[in-house]
Amino acid sequence: MTVNSAELRRSAAARVAATCPDLAPRWREAVAAVDRALFVPPAVYLPSGTTWEPVARSDVGEEEWLRMIHSDRTWVTQVEGVDASSAAGPVSGSPTSSATLPSLVARTLHIADVHDGDRVLEIGTGTGYSTAVLCHRLGADHVVSVEYDPGSAAAAARALRAAGWTPTLVVGDGLQGHREGADYDAIVATCSVRSVPPAWLSQLAEGGSVTITVSGWMLAAGLIRLTLDDHGALSGRFTADEVSYMLARPHERPPHATFYRQTGRTRATRVDPALTERWAARFVAQLAAPSAELLTTGNGLVLRDVATGSQAWTEPSGSGWTVHQHGPLSLWDQVEEALEVWNRHGSPGLVDFGMTATVEDQVVWLGTPDGPSWPLPF
Repeated sequence: MTVNSAELRRSAAARVAATCPDLAPRWREAVAAVDRALFVPPAVYLPSGTTWEPVARSDVGEEEWLRMIHSDRTWVTQVEGVDASSAAGPVSGSPTSSATLPSLVARTLHIADVHDGDRVLEIGTGTGYSTAVLCHRLGADHVVSVEYDPGSAAAAARALRAAGWTPTLVVGDGLQGHREGADYDAIVATCSVRSVPPAWLSQLAEGGSVTITVSGWMLAAGLIRLTLDDHGALSGRFTADEVSYMLARPHERPPHATFYRQTGRTRATRVDPALTERWAARFVAQLAAPSAELLTTGNGLVLRDVATGSQAWTEPSGSGWTVHQHGPLSLWDQVEEALEVWNRHGSPGLVDFGMTATVEDQVVWLGTPDGPSWPLPF
């Protein structure tokens, strides 16, 4: 049976609506209207053990390819800067570009709460799919999109033209925004950031908003819409969504040497390290040690501070756990104290957290702005 692309798009929109029951109808209409197949390159990566295997459109056939592309799934298109269409075989490393699953695109834009006539700055054009969804909703003349990777930007521009959309497209560092197009009613990032880039605050219109996922080097993220008040501060509360985008490239972890355990200072833990497997708990741990990455092993966890080389690692000890800490920072102390605060407040989900950001200071707080808080790196 021949695949009907329009029917696949309608089915995709129905799946997105089922995933996001409160989704505004205009976003469902946009998902049904925009042909995602125009925006996914002719090859993508599939995970294969510890590597990424390139799979081309010609490998699977037209019908199977269209079913793949219109599924509610993220397709990795680039790993360590190598496009799937250029890969001669399996590639190792971390994804550096992808076609985000439509439900997350729609959910993010729904949270952004944009309206007719709003001027939007999108950070991260990517394949151009989310840009097209925005154009369908607002009109191309109301959309400015910035992409860091020149190759991805060129491919997205071609796809958008083929789809009939001509938004303002910029190649550059999205963390600097695009001052020439300011002021914006909304800034929406399709990449995660460790904090709000100061340049964005100066490019917002009065009462404007920033919708982002705040993440870090432990890869726990919170989706939030921040609104600008009369005093120049952004504030808002996180949603319950346990979602994430790739970190903006300037916010990614720098390369580091091979990890070797150091015995260091040893004590019993007060908190079970397995607690960090919970999304909100890992988010709290990340707030407490923002320059550290977290690795889980079969018998504990490892914290490694990218800035100082400090480390902490845990191992079972009787009915509890022992932690070893080495270096100028006592990483586990920082994380454990924050987790104890979180536990005392009832171990809440992300919706109990909020954020305030100015050009001078950015903090995530628990409960209320005057409750426990942690500064963000910026």
